[in-house]
Amino acid sequence: MLVVLLQGTRDEPGVVHADLVEEDAQALFAAGEEQWGTEESIFIMLLGNRGVNHLQMVFDKYQEIAEKPIEDSIKSELSGDFERLMLAVVQCIRSVPMYFAKRLYKSMKGLGTQDNTLIRIMICRSEIDMLDIRECFRMCYEKSLYNMIKEDTSGDYKRTLLALCGGDDDLAGEFFPEAAQLAYKMWETSAMTKVQLRPTIRPASDFDPADDAQNLRKAMKGFGTDEDVIINIVANRSNEQRQEIRQAFKSILGRDLMKDLKSELSKNLERLIIGLMLTPAEFDAKMMRKAMEGAGTDEHSLIEILVTRSNGEIHAMNAAYRAGYKKSMEEAIQSDTSGRFSQILTSLVQGAREQGPADCDRALVDAQELADACNEDSDDMEIKFMSILCTRSFPHLRRVFQEFVRCSNKDIEQIIKKEMSGDVKQAMYGIVRSVKNQPSYFAERLYKAMKGMGTDDRALIRIMVSRSEVDLFNIRKEFKETHDCSLHEFIQVETMVGDTSGDYRKTLLMLCGGQD
Repeated sequence: MLVVLLQGTRDEPGVVHADLVEEDAQALFAAGEEQWGTEESIFIMLLGNRGVNHLQMVFDKYQEIAEKPIEDSIKSELSGDFERLMLAVVQCIRSVPMYFAKRLYKSMKGLGTQDNTLIRIMICRSEIDMLDIRECFRMCYEKSLYNMIKEDTSGDYKRTLLALCGGDDDLAGEFFPEAAQLAYKMWETSAMTKVQLRPTIRPASDFDPADDAQNLRKAMKGFGTDEDVIINIVANRSNEQRQEIRQAFKSILGRDLMKDLKSELSKNLERLIIGLMLTPAEFDAKMMRKAMEGAGTDEHSLIEILVTRSNGEIHAMNAAYRAGYKKSMEEAIQSDTSGRFSQILTSLVQGAREQGPADCDRALVDAQELADACNEDSDDMEIKFMSILCTRSFPHLRRVFQEFVRCSNKDIEQIIKKEMSGDVKQAMYGIVRSVKNQPSYFAERLYKAMKGMGTDDRALIRIMVSRSEVDLFNIRKEFKETHDCSLHEFIQVETMVGDTSGDYRKTLLMLCGGQD
């Protein structure tokens, strides 16, 4: 592939062979996903020679055929340096500024800076497309390129890099031309992509609840506890199977499994195992209760739970909360929060979000109303955003956010971060991130739970338990793409082993499902 690229024989950007777009997309699909093994020469020939605009149309057609982006197919069909090279080619076809923005981010994140990469990109792009790179950087990450350079470098070296960067985009409000087009396209891709949610925990075959119940009792009977037996049973059963084990334990042994587990386990391992043994509705209700009890409120937990659960899950959570705590969750929220934030949570806890696909005509109206609200005072702006973001379906909101770029030349995420504040900002931002890419939202929440000094074990347990049978495999993939480290590796490095023999960490790794 490198030899092909060195020839400089790619079609000019504006050249599109309209009659070959579908044929090329079908050829790529047939060369990879449709057969056993991969015909790499087809990928090399097409991706190395067709023009940029032509390939962009091919990628769109490919997504219609394969129901997944071509990047996902490359990751599953290719490997090693060849995979990385082909992904780089695809990323540059989609957007050169976005490719360099991601390269710059990876060169500076974490411990140490890849100075050769940083210097190379800053010098070679400073007179070409640095403004668009800056905007793409700001669109993808929670800070401007200017501020990340400022935090990651020092002295004259820093001053020179900042001069090449040219400005702080956290102070700006509008897109540069290419970035606006790219943002519009990203929301369009998000709306088109059919994501297959993949869990890491599946029902065990040859399942025998009575046998599991007897083995759990043996593991807890007498002096000492066999944590390995408990972990291997609980972490390898689906939640439905765990409920059967709870019932069998009581029917056969006349004992309450939950009480026995609480008496035999301790600290984070107990919290994790008990969380797995609860039904999803019971667990969510308990996490909502924990977020509101005692001094102080865990607003991030309330937001995360309510913006990511379906209407049905919220209704079940409401019922479990009332059964367990003898009051409604709405009453608890209103007594523990206040102002606009309380209104947002109250709206979400109704579980009344609209369902169904996007209404394109209505999306244009909603987008224009959001754009107009940006020019109003903060109260009116918050009311309008709440009325749309808390009630419309996720497919519809993807279309609204796409059209918002066209109406305002601004990014909905950046507007929220710039114009709103406090818990209201966090709630609105959580909705947008969840609409855009929910697995990515959870991946970022996991990263923040473990990075730095100490681990937010409550957040870590909450996400690992609640997503293990839903989309934890997808979350793993997003985590690896964003942080260049697998979730499995990150858990191994970042979690503190507070329980004997690291049983807590072992259980988390089992839920994670493997290394990427």
